[in-house]
Amino acid sequence: MKKTILLIAITLSFIANALAGDIEQAHALASRLSPQLVQKVTFEIITATHNGADIFTLESRGDKVVIGGNNANSMAVGLNRYLNRYCKTTVSWYADIAIALPSTLPDVPEKETIEARVPQRFFLNYCTFGYTMPFWDWADWERFIDWMALNGINMPLAITGQEAVWYNVWTKMGMSDEEVRGYFTGPVYLPWHRMANIDAWCGPLPKEWLDGQAELQKKIVARERDLNMRPVLPAFAGHVPRKLKDMYPNADIKAMSTWDEFEEPYRTFFLNSEDPLYAKIQKMFLEEQTRMFGTDHIYGIDPFNEMDPPSFEPEYLHNVSKHIYESLTDVDPQAEWLQMGWFLYYQRKDYTPERAKAMLTGVPQGKMTMLDYYCEYKEMWRDLDGFFGQPYIWCYLGNFGGNSNIQGNVKEAGQKLETTLREGGKNLVGIGSTLEGLEVQQFPYEFIFEKAWDFNKTDEQVINELADRHAGRESQPVRKAWKMLYDSVLNIRPTTFCGPLPCQYPELDKTHGRCAVRYNPEQLLYVWDKLLEQDTVTTDAMTIDLIWTGRQLLGDLFLTEKNELDKAYHDGNINKMKEQFEIMAYIIFFMDGLNSEHPFCTMDKWIEQARDLGIAPDVKDYYEMNARRLVTTWGGDLNDYSCRNWAGLLGGYYMNRWLTYFNYLTATIEQHEPYDHSVLQREISLTQDAWPLKQGATAVPFTKGNSLITTCRYINEMFREEFKKIKKTNQ
Repeated sequence: MKKTILLIAITLSFIANALAGDIEQAHALASRLSPQLVQKVTFEIITATHNGADIFTLESRGDKVVIGGNNANSMAVGLNRYLNRYCKTTVSWYADIAIALPSTLPDVPEKETIEARVPQRFFLNYCTFGYTMPFWDWADWERFIDWMALNGINMPLAITGQEAVWYNVWTKMGMSDEEVRGYFTGPVYLPWHRMANIDAWCGPLPKEWLDGQAELQKKIVARERDLNMRPVLPAFAGHVPRKLKDMYPNADIKAMSTWDEFEEPYRTFFLNSEDPLYAKIQKMFLEEQTRMFGTDHIYGIDPFNEMDPPSFEPEYLHNVSKHIYESLTDVDPQAEWLQMGWFLYYQRKDYTPERAKAMLTGVPQGKMTMLDYYCEYKEMWRDLDGFFGQPYIWCYLGNFGGNSNIQGNVKEAGQKLETTLREGGKNLVGIGSTLEGLEVQQFPYEFIFEKAWDFNKTDEQVINELADRHAGRESQPVRKAWKMLYDSVLNIRPTTFCGPLPCQYPELDKTHGRCAVRYNPEQLLYVWDKLLEQDTVTTDAMTIDLIWTGRQLLGDLFLTEKNELDKAYHDGNINKMKEQFEIMAYIIFFMDGLNSEHPFCTMDKWIEQARDLGIAPDVKDYYEMNARRLVTTWGGDLNDYSCRNWAGLLGGYYMNRWLTYFNYLTATIEQHEPYDHSVLQREISLTQDAWPLKQGATAVPFTKGNSLITTCRYINEMFREEFKKIKKTNQ
């Protein structure tokens, strides 16, 4: 009896300490955002609902705002609710952006009690670690983790630093330092190495990268766990170095299909999960990773992402999954598998329902959670019988490659999600986002994660609250602007290679469906006009709104003017061509200038982050080369995949391509030669391919003391009649 009482006492003490820790973590989060907050806000523990759902409460007591929650993560959502609705502010996911708060923090007029609608809220994509995060330091991660907590995310992908684990595994198996680091890609390309798409591209990886990222990962997972998140760490999915084929000639190692036209030296290799060597490597990796970073018993494993498996036979696919899972549980009996569902969409012609079922049911029911990756366009749970009973998470993708066009069919995605919450079955366990790059406009992702909680908002409430926090105050013009964006303009499904024409490859009589104007341009001009009715800009979110809409209008106008240039070329009218190209150059100049008004709309910020992460001078140069290449020439057939509508890129890299295009067209007329696109491509390549090897700043500050509002109004007035020429292209 005494032992039982002692055990109960110890258990209660442990729980009490954990709950006190939750309050401490929520308080620390608030203080990181602003010391002003902790003077007003206090936190307390409340119990979860009877069915175990997360919950928070928000109310005023005396001169304090009291936020209750069943854990620190729920409290963070309550804090975000207070900031968004009552303080009318948005917390940026960028560490450089301070939170804007009213001088006197408001009270909460009526108590709110909000429950979570789903237990799991997933965030990130392997690609985000290349398109946005490769050069982040702890300050960047610290703010981002806080942002995730504020938005209720409790299952983040956490794959930073895994190369340090693999380095230890491969060297223990007999590979040399040079062989291992040469197997890895450059830092910005590691997502596609991790997904077994490419090896060695832009490598070898510096040793200082391995050491620095390992230390960074320790901080990342510790903070995520402090905020009640369950980090998803990687496990061995079968991707091995080519060298292992020589070291283990009897092992079942096969070359995988080449990926996106990368050449033979960059091909990857797959070890069959039924081979005894597979379980050995899995054990070595998981034990080493757990030693370095701990574990939450959930692992991201994606063996055939955009790659053909050695066989599509159902029996083979079933056995691959079965043996991968067994290799996990042999090391970690509590292991769960998290699987991207992207391959089921991307290769849907190959993964028939029979094949998909074979692969998914190779794992015990409830032990493989599927991420339905691109639900705003295609909900695979509907085509695949609810993933055959395996748990799944409905995900909004929203962005490919960090492309910075206005896009994201937000309203439609919200409607689809609501339908899934009603019809998706008991194995729907969560909501997530699998964006490839952060870009700057946070609203689509915050909107989706808000759906994970029972706010029961109307569309009007969603838009009014959003507009007010972007304006920093109640603003009818901004509400009207965002209503138009939400109802009409933001009906564009995200697609790959998406960017305005200035960011696309020049070609005669071709404007690319990827830069088509897929909304009524008069509506976007109306949005910009309404945003410009403000006299001052007091929030970072409003700065982004003004840049986001203005640069889109300019980019769409470029498409109209380019068509006129091509027409003049066919007419042989060089003078008209010069007039048109001068207008096009001005458009790029003003797009470059608008983007320079926000650091995260500039190439210089991207380069600065890359160089700052390096220690040795040659490593700084190497990181900059990686940074420049990813957002321009990429590799394989992915040139322009990650095109960014950024200052420095527009006025430098893209402007050089368009100048080459104009000069080539002029020369063909003057020399009486036919247009030959292959000749144009060669001339563009001379400057394009050299650009990633350059160094230094790319943009010059534009407004020189003018306010952003003044600059936007000037551009609006200068091009107003031209904007009216933009037509919806319906491509």
